[in-house]
Amino acid sequence: MGKSYYETGKAQQMSIFNLFYRKAPENNNWAVVSGTDEAIEMVKGLGNRDEAFFERFLPGNEYGEFRKFLSTMRFTGDIYAMKEGEIAFPNQPIITVVGPMVEAQVLETPLLCIMNHQMAVATKASRVTRATNHPVSEFGSRRAHGPWAAIYGAKAAIIAGCANTSNILTSSYFDTMATGTMAHSYITSFGCTVKGEYTAFDTYIKTHKGEPLILLIDSYDTLKCGIRNAVKAFKDNGIGDDYAPLYGIRLDSGDLAYLSQQCRQMLDHEGLTGCKIFATNSLDEYLITDLERQGACIDSYGVGDAIATSKAAPCFGNVYKLVQIDDEPVLKCSEDTIKLINPGFQRTYRIIKNDPVQGEVFKADVTCLVGDETSRKITAGEEFEIFDEYDIYKHKTFEAGSYTYRVLQVEMMKGGEIVAEQDSLGQKKAFYESNLAHLSPSERRLINPHYYKSDISRELFNLKHSIMDRLEKEIRQYEKNNKD
Repeated sequence: MGKSYYETGKAQQMSIFNLFYRKAPENNNWAVVSGTDEAIEMVKGLGNRDEAFFERFLPGNEYGEFRKFLSTMRFTGDIYAMKEGEIAFPNQPIITVVGPMVEAQVLETPLLCIMNHQMAVATKASRVTRATNHPVSEFGSRRAHGPWAAIYGAKAAIIAGCANTSNILTSSYFDTMATGTMAHSYITSFGCTVKGEYTAFDTYIKTHKGEPLILLIDSYDTLKCGIRNAVKAFKDNGIGDDYAPLYGIRLDSGDLAYLSQQCRQMLDHEGLTGCKIFATNSLDEYLITDLERQGACIDSYGVGDAIATSKAAPCFGNVYKLVQIDDEPVLKCSEDTIKLINPGFQRTYRIIKNDPVQGEVFKADVTCLVGDETSRKITAGEEFEIFDEYDIYKHKTFEAGSYTYRVLQVEMMKGGEIVAEQDSLGQKKAFYESNLAHLSPSERRLINPHYYKSDISRELFNLKHSIMDRLEKEIRQYEKNNKD
């Protein structure tokens, strides 16, 4: 496509592309944005290779001029995007790219690669962490789809609620805490005996005093020797409730609800009431919910593949579509209604109302054409109406002075230069948690969530259907002409 644009003079034609998704995974109503910082960093690096690099996959004299063009091409346009930690609803522009056609077109695959991975992980991590009030650690590096996925997937998981990660490179790159426990191989390396298990615990405590101490107790028998050896090792080394860093045990197999209850009784009986119980073993939001329903005495969870691979829905559905060329809005039609896109340069406004009990609550999102009448009314604080695109009898009026608003897409690049400040990982996590708190409890639940109002302006609706009506007439005429 790029070569065609270049050779026909379309390369510099101004275009607008939107990156968005059509449906959230696992019947969720929304997704968590992660990856925009890496996306912007990727765009900034566009065109930093010499001609020889491009010759590897564009060989031959017929590509010579185009190779030279690619080696000197830089992104010169503008990018608007949702911040990491934002909550995004279907069909809203998560990233909008405004720039010369060829520059914007070549970004499609790398943008989707980055955003689909991180948003899949972040959205799953949100579901898992919403299943409990206890901390969840991201433990998925060994199941992630490669080192890059492990590092940035852990980052996405922390944004969306995980307390920490076992990936030390993520902790280093993003200045966050890494955590971990021992493996079964550590226990068995001291000999496959009950005495060897005690020696492993005792040695671990002696070599890590002053740090958090989590002992893995299910290598042989959790209740008959594991918990007893752990209690003895803690006491022999003077570890008790006055130990300032965290201390605890880890359960990684068996009936976690029953075992955690029995271990809690034994620990409390021995005076180790401050000893934490940490659980792993292929957990996800459904298992965690069920464990808590059973009254499991678990203080913290470690979740691996369910988060790192977004195991139940591993493929996130972001797409990248042209919505305007020069000043002409365009769209892709389809026999599948869900694939019909919104045309034109768009912005999404989040409407916020102050509830006397709940405080500020997100009430609706409306995606408008830039500068249309609905967006003008919103920014002026005037009365406006929204309606469901697929059911015009569902509508809601917001009276003047009854709401505030926030624009979801922030200018990230201008004229090819990064203009947005980059938040720390902690700030992104706090932003997500703040957004989550402003949704109603019914919109946050995991099963059958209440669907949040996410609509389009009347002007965008009219534009979309005017293009569709025109196309339908042209198609009918074309079909008639060909029959004649």
